[in-house]
Amino acid sequence: MSLRLSDTAPDFTAETTFGKINFYEWLGNSWGVLFSHPADFTPVCTTELGTVAKLKPEFEKRHVKVIALSVDPVQSHHDWIKDINETQNTVVNFPIIADPVFEVSKLYDLVHPNASDKFTVRSVFVIGPDKKVKLIITYPASTGRNFDELLRVIDSLQLTANYSVATPANWKHGEEVVVVPSIKTEEIPAKFPKGHKVVKPYLRYTPQPNL
Repeated sequence: MSLRLSDTAPDFTAETTFGKINFYEWLGNSWGVLFSHPADFTPVCTTELGTVAKLKPEFEKRHVKVIALSVDPVQSHHDWIKDINETQNTVVNFPIIADPVFEVSKLYDLVHPNASDKFTVRSVFVIGPDKKVKLIITYPASTGRNFDELLRVIDSLQLTANYSVATPANWKHGEEVVVVPSIKTEEIPAKFPKGHKVVKPYLRYTPQPNL
């Protein structure tokens, strides 16, 4: 059965480059990003892991922990990290899960026979503090992931989890947001005192409420 949005993210215990971890205990009350790789020493994934290492302060500002997965064993991960650090001019500063028998990969539906039954697909999961899956994106092997977009989505997820708003197309942190339809227009001033504008009865904008 495939994992879907709002499902509970499966818990697991696994060996990683940071030692054995239990996923729920490691995550604690933080948000989490789990992203998978088909194998070690793959070119696109090498650039991705380096990018995430450089962006870790941005994830931390959002109270997000990041963890990667590859089906190779831990020693292979450590050897790969040396290459990543060298070629991407960074230091990999987050754990990489070793999953040589596909235990975690099968929990997260990362083995798609139409793509390959020997390698995991390249998916990203954003998991909330409630351990629910908030976002799933699956990429083809040839296309590197956009982690700036992932940070943008996390900003939206965290904002809309706490306020009765949604974020419009191409929204970025600091821009106007949309008041959800369940809020009546006459209720907006009390809930959003920074002001609002009505474009259509169903399309009402207000400044980002947590700034």
